[in-house]
Amino acid sequence: MNGAPSEARLNPEPEPGRLRMTLEPSTDREPEEADGDGLRKSFLGHLEDLRAMLIRSGVALAVCMLAVIPLAPRILNLAKIPLVRAGKDPEEFLRVMAVGAGLSITMRIVFWGGLIVSLPLILWFVGRFVFPGLTRRERRAALTALGAATVLFAGGVLMGYLAMLPFGLRMMFRVSDWVGAPLAFVELGDYVGFVLRFLLAFGITFELPVVVLALGALGIVTQAQLRKKRRHVIVALMAVAMVVTPTTDPYTMLLMAAPLVALYEACIWILWYRERKDRRKR
Repeated sequence: MNGAPSEARLNPEPEPGRLRMTLEPSTDREPEEADGDGLRKSFLGHLEDLRAMLIRSGVALAVCMLAVIPLAPRILNLAKIPLVRAGKDPEEFLRVMAVGAGLSITMRIVFWGGLIVSLPLILWFVGRFVFPGLTRRERRAALTALGAATVLFAGGVLMGYLAMLPFGLRMMFRVSDWVGAPLAFVELGDYVGFVLRFLLAFGITFELPVVVLALGALGIVTQAQLRKKRRHVIVALMAVAMVVTPTTDPYTMLLMAAPLVALYEACIWILWYRERKDRRKR
């Protein structure tokens, strides 16, 4: 029939050239990367996330530094308590040696105190930046690690302040007296900087179990491997303690290395218990 449409008109086939243009991906698009949820984000998108993470971390540090300013006199008094427990009178032992020492001491307290307070927040922002590239299992392990990291950091700072710092000061004073070079006084700014750096180093080094347990949860290391490499790890922990301690004396290094070795042994037993529990489930 003349009025009936032809079969070619009812089912038009696309031209070969047009089909290739439809199926072939565009070459002018930016490379993309899949995250843990299967969503895709461009390279510039990851750079934007990194920029946002750095800005949030900087803002957290600035806010915590501002919050520490009115607390500077109280923090200074708290920093003197370990010295009292070490057997020294802060009023006689600590001296101010410069006209601008008060401002310098305040700036040290504000910076190091703000960094100590803001570090858990900075770790959280870093974790949020890494999360999109992880699977669900890895995210659960990372969330647990972040919570444990915050607790361990606070525990490390508290342990350093209550136990290790007074003991370390007492040992250094005794060694100075024994060698024939007793300390008559110490500049206040140097002492405050030493105390705050010591506490920060203790808090950071106490993050070791988080790293080890996270690697164990992901199946990267096992308790058998940790036992086998125990001697090498102890030497490495001594080197880490030597780097992060604010002084060069061996006593402070040993004070920091001893808890790290104990935490490493605790990680071995925790991984052993977790692996045994997983074997029973199977």
